[in-house]
Amino acid sequence: MSITPIEQKIIDLLAKGDKRALDLLYENYSSSLYGVILKVTINEEIAQDALQETFVKVWKNAKKYDSKKAKLFTWLYRIARNTAIDKLRSHNIKFEKEVQIADSNVYKLATSGLNQDAIDLRKHVATLDIKYQTVLKALFFEGMTQQEASEELDIPLGTIKSRLKIGLRELKKIYNP
Repeated sequence: MSITPIEQKIIDLLAKGDKRALDLLYENYSSSLYGVILKVTINEEIAQDALQETFVKVWKNAKKYDSKKAKLFTWLYRIARNTAIDKLRSHNIKFEKEVQIADSNVYKLATSGLNQDAIDLRKHVATLDIKYQTVLKALFFEGMTQQEASEELDIPLGTIKSRLKIGLRELKKIYNP
Protein backbone atom coordinates (compact mmCIF):
# COMPACT_ATOMS: atom_id res chain seq x y z
CA MET A 1 0.00 0.00 0.00
CA SER A 2 1.69 3.21 -1.16
CA ILE A 3 1.27 6.33 0.91
CA THR A 4 1.56 9.80 -0.60
CA PRO A 5 3.84 12.33 1.12
CA ILE A 6 0.84 14.41 2.28
CA GLU A 7 -0.84 11.30 3.74
CA GLN A 8 2.37 10.42 5.58
CA LYS A 9 2.64 13.95 6.96
CA ILE A 10 -0.99 13.80 8.18
CA ILE A 11 -0.43 10.35 9.72
CA ASP A 12 2.70 11.56 11.51
CA LEU A 13 0.93 14.68 12.83
CA LEU A 14 -2.07 12.63 13.99
CA ALA A 15 0.22 10.23 15.84
CA LYS A 16 1.84 13.18 17.63
CA GLY A 17 -1.51 14.78 18.44
CA ASP A 18 -0.51 17.85 16.44
CA LYS A 19 -3.55 20.00 15.60
CA ARG A 20 -2.06 20.90 12.21
CA ALA A 21 -3.22 17.42 11.13
CA LEU A 22 -6.83 18.63 11.31
CA ASP A 23 -6.11 21.53 8.97
CA LEU A 24 -4.47 19.19 6.48
CA LEU A 25 -7.24 16.62 6.80
CA TYR A 26 -9.89 19.26 6.21
CA GLU A 27 -8.00 20.79 3.30
CA ASN A 28 -7.39 17.44 1.57
CA TYR A 29 -10.42 15.33 2.46
CA SER A 30 -13.38 17.48 3.53
CA SER A 31 -14.99 17.76 0.11
CA SER A 32 -14.76 14.01 -0.56
CA LEU A 33 -16.07 13.13 2.89
CA TYR A 34 -18.87 15.68 2.56
CA GLY A 35 -19.87 14.01 -0.71
CA VAL A 36 -20.02 10.61 0.98
CA ILE A 37 -22.02 11.99 3.89
CA LEU A 38 -24.43 13.93 1.67
CA LYS A 39 -25.09 10.81 -0.39
CA VAL A 40 -26.11 8.98 2.79
CA THR A 41 -28.08 11.77 4.46
CA ILE A 42 -29.53 13.52 1.39
CA ASN A 43 -29.82 16.62 3.57
CA GLU A 44 -27.25 19.43 3.50
CA GLU A 45 -27.82 20.56 7.09
CA ILE A 46 -27.46 17.03 8.49
CA ALA A 47 -24.46 16.43 6.20
CA GLN A 48 -22.68 19.54 7.49
CA ASP A 49 -23.27 18.46 11.10
CA ALA A 50 -22.08 14.95 10.31
CA LEU A 51 -18.92 16.28 8.62
CA GLN A 52 -18.06 18.36 11.67
CA GLU A 53 -18.75 15.38 13.94
CA THR A 54 -16.59 13.20 11.67
CA PHE A 55 -13.58 15.45 12.19
CA VAL A 56 -14.17 15.46 15.95
CA LYS A 57 -14.24 11.63 15.93
CA VAL A 58 -11.13 11.50 13.76
CA TRP A 59 -9.30 13.76 16.20
CA LYS A 60 -10.45 11.78 19.25
CA ASN A 61 -9.48 8.46 17.64
CA ALA A 62 -6.33 9.66 15.87
CA LYS A 63 -4.06 7.41 17.93
CA LYS A 64 -6.12 4.35 16.89
CA TYR A 65 -5.37 4.80 13.19
CA ASP A 66 -3.09 2.04 11.88
CA SER A 67 -1.74 2.50 8.35
CA LYS A 68 -1.07 -1.25 8.18
CA LYS A 69 -4.81 -1.99 8.42
CA ALA A 70 -6.24 0.62 6.07
CA LYS A 71 -5.36 3.60 3.92
CA LEU A 72 -6.02 6.95 5.53
CA PHE A 73 -8.95 7.76 3.25
CA THR A 74 -10.55 4.35 3.89
CA TRP A 75 -10.38 4.98 7.63
CA LEU A 76 -11.81 8.49 7.20
CA TYR A 77 -14.51 7.17 4.85
CA ARG A 78 -15.69 4.60 7.39
CA ILE A 79 -15.88 7.17 10.16
CA ALA A 80 -17.74 9.61 7.89
CA ARG A 81 -20.22 7.00 6.63
CA ASN A 82 -20.94 5.63 10.11
CA THR A 83 -21.34 9.16 11.47
CA ALA A 84 -23.80 9.99 8.69
CA ILE A 85 -25.83 6.87 9.44
CA ASP A 86 -25.79 7.71 13.17
CA LYS A 87 -26.98 11.24 12.37
CA LEU A 88 -29.89 9.85 10.37
CA ARG A 89 -30.84 7.59 13.24
CA SER A 90 -30.68 10.45 15.71
CA HIS A 91 -33.05 12.40 13.45
CA ASN A 92 -35.34 9.35 13.15
CA ILE A 93 -34.77 9.21 9.42
CA LYS A 94 -34.67 5.80 7.84
CA PHE A 95 -31.51 4.85 6.02
CA GLU A 96 -32.87 3.21 2.90
CA LYS A 97 -31.11 1.95 -0.15
CA GLU A 98 -32.48 2.96 -3.51
CA VAL A 99 -34.54 0.21 -5.10
CA GLN A 100 -34.43 -0.20 -8.85
CA ILE A 101 -38.03 -1.05 -9.75
CA ALA A 102 -37.11 -2.28 -13.25
CA ASP A 103 -34.72 -4.86 -11.80
CA SER A 104 -37.03 -5.93 -9.00
CA ASN A 105 -39.05 -9.12 -9.01
CA VAL A 106 -41.16 -8.01 -6.05
CA TYR A 107 -44.27 -7.77 -8.22
CA LYS A 108 -43.79 -11.32 -9.47
CA LEU A 109 -43.99 -12.93 -6.02
CA ALA A 110 -47.06 -14.94 -5.14
CA THR A 111 -48.08 -13.90 -1.65
CA SER A 112 -50.58 -16.68 -1.02
CA GLY A 113 -47.81 -19.13 -0.07
CA LEU A 114 -45.95 -16.77 2.27
CA ASN A 115 -46.13 -17.31 6.01
CA GLN A 116 -47.23 -13.87 7.21
CA ASP A 117 -45.78 -14.55 10.68
CA ALA A 118 -42.31 -15.22 9.30
CA ILE A 119 -41.94 -12.17 7.08
CA ASP A 120 -40.84 -9.58 9.68
CA LEU A 121 -37.09 -10.16 9.78
CA ARG A 122 -36.31 -7.40 12.27
CA LYS A 123 -38.85 -8.83 14.71
CA HIS A 124 -37.31 -12.30 14.47
CA VAL A 125 -33.74 -11.04 14.74
CA ALA A 126 -34.81 -9.29 17.96
CA THR A 127 -35.69 -12.68 19.45
CA LEU A 128 -32.11 -13.93 19.13
CA ASP A 129 -29.39 -13.72 21.77
CA ILE A 130 -28.01 -10.15 21.87
CA LYS A 131 -24.57 -11.17 20.58
CA TYR A 132 -26.14 -12.59 17.40
CA GLN A 133 -28.53 -9.64 17.08
CA THR A 134 -25.65 -7.17 17.16
CA VAL A 135 -23.76 -8.93 14.38
CA LEU A 136 -26.81 -9.52 12.16
CA LYS A 137 -27.97 -5.92 12.56
CA ALA A 138 -24.53 -4.57 11.65
CA LEU A 139 -24.22 -6.79 8.59
CA PHE A 140 -27.75 -6.76 7.22
CA PHE A 141 -29.46 -3.61 8.46
CA GLU A 142 -26.45 -1.26 8.56
CA GLY A 143 -24.79 -2.65 5.44
CA MET A 144 -21.37 -3.25 6.98
CA THR A 145 -18.95 -5.81 5.66
CA GLN A 146 -17.73 -8.46 8.08
CA GLN A 147 -14.41 -6.61 8.41
CA GLU A 148 -16.16 -3.29 9.10
CA ALA A 149 -18.40 -4.94 11.70
CA SER A 150 -15.34 -6.47 13.32
CA GLU A 151 -13.67 -3.08 13.61
CA GLU A 152 -16.81 -1.14 14.58
CA LEU A 153 -17.96 -3.63 17.22
CA ASP A 154 -14.41 -4.40 18.37
CA ILE A 155 -15.01 -8.12 17.91
CA PRO A 156 -12.50 -10.45 16.20
CA LEU A 157 -13.36 -11.25 12.56
CA GLY A 158 -13.58 -14.99 13.30
CA THR A 159 -16.12 -14.32 16.05
CA ILE A 160 -18.17 -12.16 13.66
CA LYS A 161 -18.25 -15.03 11.17
CA SER A 162 -19.20 -17.58 13.85
CA ARG A 163 -21.98 -15.40 15.26
CA LEU A 164 -23.29 -14.76 11.76
CA LYS A 165 -23.40 -18.49 11.03
CA ILE A 166 -25.14 -19.32 14.32
CA GLY A 167 -27.53 -16.37 14.01
CA LEU A 168 -28.53 -17.42 10.50
CA ARG A 169 -28.98 -21.01 11.67
CA GLU A 170 -31.32 -19.78 14.42
CA LEU A 171 -33.29 -17.68 11.92
CA LYS A 172 -33.54 -20.69 9.64
CA LYS A 173 -35.31 -22.54 12.46
CA ILE A 174 -37.90 -19.75 12.50
CA TYR A 175 -38.33 -19.46 8.74
CA ASN A 176 -38.03 -23.14 7.91
CA PRO A 177 -39.20 -25.14 10.93
